[in-house]
Amino acid sequence: MKNIKKPNGAKAYVPKPETAMDKTTRVVRGMIDEEEKQRQVKITRLRKARLEREASAPPETTTTATRKTRRS
Repeated sequence: MKNIKKPNGAKAYVPKPETAMDKTTRVVRGMIDEEEKQRQVKITRLRKARLEREASAPPETTTTATRKTRRS
């Protein structure tokens, strides 16, 4: 009968339970990500509104003021 080799001691990965700090970090990162998404939506909406307003407004004509010269 042949000798059956035993496993070489490699253990299966067992994840650690989540600590309170890990849980807090996960929740806060989720909140920050959600705020970032809302901010990007708002920026996009405002940028679109500004571009539409600028496109529909007549172009402004600027006049240059005459320079005053110093009298000698």
